[in-house]
Amino acid sequence: MIGVDVAVIGGGVTGLASALALAEQGASVCLLEREGKPGRATSTHNSGVIHAGIYYPQGSLKAQLCVEGRDRLYTFCPAHGVPHARGGKLIIAADDHEAEQLPALLKTGLANGVALEMVDAAFVQEREPNVRAVAAIWSPDTGIVEAEALVKALEHLCRQRDVAVVVGSPLVGAEQRTDGMELVTPHERFIAGTVVNASGLYADTTSATLGGMSFHIYPCRGEYAELAPARRHMVNGLVYPLPHASGAGLGVHLAKTTWGSVTLGPTIHYQDAKDDYEGGRLPLEAFVEPAQHLLPWVTLADLQPGGSGIRAKLHGPDQRFADFLVQRDSVNARIIQASGIDSPGLTSCLAIGARVAAIWADERP
Repeated sequence: MIGVDVAVIGGGVTGLASALALAEQGASVCLLEREGKPGRATSTHNSGVIHAGIYYPQGSLKAQLCVEGRDRLYTFCPAHGVPHARGGKLIIAADDHEAEQLPALLKTGLANGVALEMVDAAFVQEREPNVRAVAAIWSPDTGIVEAEALVKALEHLCRQRDVAVVVGSPLVGAEQRTDGMELVTPHERFIAGTVVNASGLYADTTSATLGGMSFHIYPCRGEYAELAPARRHMVNGLVYPLPHASGAGLGVHLAKTTWGSVTLGPTIHYQDAKDDYEGGRLPLEAFVEPAQHLLPWVTLADLQPGGSGIRAKLHGPDQRFADFLVQRDSVNARIIQASGIDSPGLTSCLAIGARVAAIWADERP
């Protein structure tokens, strides 16, 4: 039976970056992706923001890997022709009450080693003359990346490193053997010495199939609207409100993409389905009020429908925070978990991949 050193389950940016880092360590790697091509789920259904590392508790994996991943992306993208922009971000306070909440957020970001500056309304007006704010936090190291181009670059590099990228091949079974894990897809069986669980929204079921630790992934859908083409020039970059009080998201924000459109979102809606991007979508009218919080002149006529994405969260709506799960599995030592990778997962992907490869190199079963 054919065998590999490592099988990576999941072909989003986390899985691709892990496969690439493992191959660079000298491992023979097979990557299994359930969809017809890599990166079709969470990796390309998001705002495309390169986060600076502002929001996450000091010492958490999200804080550490976001900062490291940000720096890695800013090196990787120009080296591999991935469209991106390091244009900075404003986190605005729309009134005096919100302004009182900015110092606590500033303190969290500074503790994580992020370059930040408290700025006044005049600073905001100079950068974003159409945004309403009495004060803001300026994050010069936040940026935007074309997520689909990042996926393609990672896949290309994986193939160059002889990673077997197998699409349309969900994991349907697994069996522990003395020489590794026997993995079963609809098309084949093979043995892997180590299995990396990077299967995003399906990471909990994958872990169960592999005989790994038990956890639950909560699908959380976020929907977007966009500014109408004639209004895109009214926004220059990234503009955020204060983060959502529930801890579930960073708030409905404005993001100018590398190709010039302006997205508004995402919203927050926990749901049972892991693949339902369209059922029960919010009406466009629901985006008017959050848009006006940032851009007071917006009317319904200034908006058009946008896309949607589903976050793979390790906490439900009654909890504020859950960290990334990137570690050797606590039940089955042949598994490395790269699970619960919600925001800032896109930013952190290269750092997560490096961590996965280090775990494999240092602690092989």
